[in-house]
Amino acid sequence: MDALTNPYTPNAGAEPQAIVGRDDQLASFDLLLARIERGRTEQSMIITGLRGVGKTVLLGQFRTKALAKDWVVVELEVSKNDDNNFRRDIGSKLRTALFELSPKAKWTDRFKHAAGVLRSFNVSVDPGGTWTAGLGVEAAAGFADHSDLAMDLTDVLIAIGEAAQERARGVVLLLDEVQFLSKAQLEAVIQALHKMVQRKLPVTMVGAGLPQIAELAGDAKSYAERLFKFPAIGNLSPTDARAALSTPALEEGVEFMPDAIKMAIDVTEGYPYFLQELGYAVWTVAANSPIRAEDIAEAIPGYESKLDESFFRVRFDRATELQRAYLRAMAALGSAPQKASDVADVMGRTSQNLGPTRAELINMGLLYTPEHGYAAFTVPQFDKFVLRAIPALNVPGLKSRPRKNNGN
Repeated sequence: MDALTNPYTPNAGAEPQAIVGRDDQLASFDLLLARIERGRTEQSMIITGLRGVGKTVLLGQFRTKALAKDWVVVELEVSKNDDNNFRRDIGSKLRTALFELSPKAKWTDRFKHAAGVLRSFNVSVDPGGTWTAGLGVEAAAGFADHSDLAMDLTDVLIAIGEAAQERARGVVLLLDEVQFLSKAQLEAVIQALHKMVQRKLPVTMVGAGLPQIAELAGDAKSYAERLFKFPAIGNLSPTDARAALSTPALEEGVEFMPDAIKMAIDVTEGYPYFLQELGYAVWTVAANSPIRAEDIAEAIPGYESKLDESFFRVRFDRATELQRAYLRAMAALGSAPQKASDVADVMGRTSQNLGPTRAELINMGLLYTPEHGYAAFTVPQFDKFVLRAIPALNVPGLKSRPRKNNGN
């Protein structure tokens, strides 16, 4: 079929034509903004899930909803930065937010105070004023100059929240890849948001991250579980997966045969990104409507090749030989979470000896710990890719052991 009319969007964070299965999270966000607008408090959210389940797409939907309500949106994709770089990045975003709340010509004393606090926040990492250019105020002595990230960020958000309140508007921070915040940075964000709730200021934060973020947040601040909801999103139900695949096609006048839909769901396991990749691939091989199971089967090699070369390989190539051996040992055991001792047994090593390797893979975002002593892949079907990439158990340090079925 015509590539120009291909309705699928297998790109990182790209919004699919049909967003399904996320009604609960969208409704929670609507409620969050509505209650804050009424001067009430409400638990914020950090969306958790594996790679490719649509966390970034959800943040994009939240952005659209917030802008429609005339909220100021601060978007930040977190990367592994030291505190100075984090301070610079978020300070620059908050500077923009201040100008969006009100043009400088209409700044009141509250806005000028917020600008001074923001200047103080960044002066340690921006002594020349590059990132705070245009504020036109001196640093506010005694505010955001404590040399403590949590205290300083709290001062900034209080000042911006009071300015936003004066304009009867709100500010929402949308943070992606939250798991890459250091403990100090995560603690600062949680502490600052806690103060917003206590003072009923119209500033909130919604995040997205890998499954371990709920545990990390709890470790950073014990009250995080009361400050946030941690809704987990994953693969779509068969009904939602069918809609995600068939709805975009129907808009182009193309239908799927029932057996084609079933095969597609079986292959992708209902993961949103995989559905987009398979839909895109089958569009290139199907001659016309309706799309049949034979078309799906013909598209699978290209679909797997695309996933291997981009979605999977970009993560796998960052691993060392020993790290790859660890991943291969896990893949040999199956797709379910695996005990550290079982992985070590496959490798003929001890779990204590392999502890640093396991920790490195968690720090890289390739593994997470769903429960003590266990690790799981952060990427759906990563075990299948590893088995394709390293077909035989001939990696140094590995010994042969049959793969467990795990019901898959």
